[in-house]
Amino acid sequence: MKNIFIATVIFLMGYTLTAQNAFKGQVKDSQNTPLDGVTIISENNQNKGVSTDVNGNFSITLNAPKVIVKYMGHETRRIVLNNHFNTIILKESTENLEEIIVSASREEQKRSEVPGAISVISAKTIEETKPFGIEQLVNQAPGIYMSTSKASSNEQHMMAVRSPISTKSLFLYLEDGLPIRPTAVFNHNALLEMNDVSFGRVEILKGPASSIYGSEAIGGSFNFITKEPTPELQGSLGFEINDLGLTKYSFDAAKNVSEKLGLYLGTQYIQRNNGPIQHSDYEKFAVTFKTVYQIDPSLRWTNVFDMVDYRSDMSGSLTEEDYQAGNYESDQTFTERIAKAFRFRSTLDKVWNEKNKTSFNFVFRNNTMDQIPSYRIRQIRQNGQLTGEGSGEINSNTYNSFVGLLQHKKDFNFANSSLIIGATADYSPQTYVAESITVFVDPSTGINTGYNLNNGDYILNYNADIFNYAGFLQYEINPIENLKITAALRYDRFDYDYNNMLDGQAGPKDSENNYDNFAPKIGFNYNFTNRSGVYANYSNGFTPPQTSTLYRNSYVGVGGEVFDLKPSHYDNYEIGGYFVSEKWKLDAALYILDGKNTLVTLRDTNDEFYNANAGEIRSYGIEYGITYKPIPELSLTHNGSFAKHRYIKFYEGGIDYSNTDQETAPSLLGNTQINYHPNFIKNFMLGLEYELVGKYNTSFENQIDNGDGTFSTATYDGHNIFNLRASYQLKQFEIWAHALNIFDSLYSTRASFNQYSKENNYSIGNPRAFHVGIRYKF
Repeated sequence: MKNIFIATVIFLMGYTLTAQNAFKGQVKDSQNTPLDGVTIISENNQNKGVSTDVNGNFSITLNAPKVIVKYMGHETRRIVLNNHFNTIILKESTENLEEIIVSASREEQKRSEVPGAISVISAKTIEETKPFGIEQLVNQAPGIYMSTSKASSNEQHMMAVRSPISTKSLFLYLEDGLPIRPTAVFNHNALLEMNDVSFGRVEILKGPASSIYGSEAIGGSFNFITKEPTPELQGSLGFEINDLGLTKYSFDAAKNVSEKLGLYLGTQYIQRNNGPIQHSDYEKFAVTFKTVYQIDPSLRWTNVFDMVDYRSDMSGSLTEEDYQAGNYESDQTFTERIAKAFRFRSTLDKVWNEKNKTSFNFVFRNNTMDQIPSYRIRQIRQNGQLTGEGSGEINSNTYNSFVGLLQHKKDFNFANSSLIIGATADYSPQTYVAESITVFVDPSTGINTGYNLNNGDYILNYNADIFNYAGFLQYEINPIENLKITAALRYDRFDYDYNNMLDGQAGPKDSENNYDNFAPKIGFNYNFTNRSGVYANYSNGFTPPQTSTLYRNSYVGVGGEVFDLKPSHYDNYEIGGYFVSEKWKLDAALYILDGKNTLVTLRDTNDEFYNANAGEIRSYGIEYGITYKPIPELSLTHNGSFAKHRYIKFYEGGIDYSNTDQETAPSLLGNTQINYHPNFIKNFMLGLEYELVGKYNTSFENQIDNGDGTFSTATYDGHNIFNLRASYQLKQFEIWAHALNIFDSLYSTRASFNQYSKENNYSIGNPRAFHVGIRYKF
């Protein structure tokens, strides 16, 4: 009997072993990109499972071929594996709660775990939008207005996020979670140094994010995430043209060249000639090269190279008379901006075990921006008449940056908690040189016809070494199942070492300026179901003075003490919620953003700019997004905001402007889209877009003296613009068309009051225009 029992056991073991099969395969998303970290679990024994590697590959040995395939942000599938190679495609989840966010902590999180207002522009949205300007993407997010004109701005822009339309350092621009510019060298035009061909996705985190990112993350943080290599060769070759004088050539390609190494290359060349606005030509060449090397299953090495070569005319703004008359003849003939930017990022991601991982980052930046700026041109008048002369300048700003960032995440068994700790250091020496020019003006037309450089007549010539170092931590915990609490804190220190190269000739004397700050954040998420939830947070943001504002101020005489502007501090209080159903997707956020010592740029009666701290301000409002899909082929989306932006304490020129509205601060912003994918025409899409910018003040309240004892406020009435787009794909070819401003409305992307001329100046929007493109995909 004993021998029979042993023989039976051996037989059953052998049968069991022979019944087990090894199954192999790869998991991809709908864009054919491999998915790393997908969980494949046996349906019969859910303790049996594996995860995909960086190339999306897996191998699992099972008794039965039925498995469950799960991945955050994608629909869960039940699959019966076959004995051959299994290719599994996961579709992105339509549920907002399953969106994956990386910008809130530089780590992957579900949207439902982020206590803040965040918008995601997905790869699918980018593909459908076919943007030839970054504003066509980011302006789809609630409360975002990127102000730029396709007729004249040439990617030069301003931004409004929980703030007026501004040039101030209230916005942080990131690539793959790292700032594209150093602290204190902010440029509101920094997005022209990006390569939009390489964007795989965009995440916009609204409100202060200084607890993770530090300075300048006030109104919003824009994280542009680059595309990844793909298992098989994929790419495209495109050409675009429009009747605004622009042509664009683009190429990108991606492939895993081996089991460990993947490559991505994206490049574009843009040129504009003879557009509807005079003196608005430009050209840009941009290239992004990315390598991803899986050294071993737990160690990944990523390198990204960016290079941008940009040159543009600066047509300047239009006077009230020219704007209303539709006269697009620019007064400028020689003003320009030239930017050369190079960035290199190297990242090592190490997974020590299932609860510990570390990211090591090194960044090098090299940037030069040369300008003859239109906003520095001043025409000289006598008794209100042009004299034929004017003044201006040529300036150049160059910097190098050396950045290190270390971040570690540890997960704990206790209450599903985790801790992120990190440190960063950024050393960025820079030089700035500005020389004056004499401008020649045609008195009969007001056109600036030429200039002479006044050699040796320096406005500024200095070196400034900037050193920023910081430490940060973020702790997350689920004390109960549906509640997640997040707390974060960051300390920053800034050391500026300013060396005037023209002692006693121009600019203030040598100076060392130091600033530091603690930025806390605390928030919670409570999810009622996997389709609805609420959140609340308090966060602090700050920004130190920029070197361009600190060492260039009309209050300071030659050789005087540096006018030590104060850092600006912001406190943000926010509540929000989200709801998703099969047909509806809703999200909303209510916020109050209080600022102290906010920096403003003012223009005196001599038509010269200077900077000052504005005392206290307050912005408050609601941001909301609504998407409705009555049928699978049709979607209707409206993203908007209603806000007020007020001076709480502000004195200018001896006048009290406290408790008044800020200028260039529209209360209403909206973007509405209707997209239709008809079943009866495969691979065809038709879209209608409506852009709303509400009325706003262009001057301080009651700034204008009417000369009769009364005072008034200059305003801009806002605008309503409609755009159409359509696309069609036939095999490997795709064609598309945009009809912009289809009713040919006269509008301005930004209007401002000129105290010198006592009237508004306008950055003209584009007239009715048509843009077409064709792309070959391989």
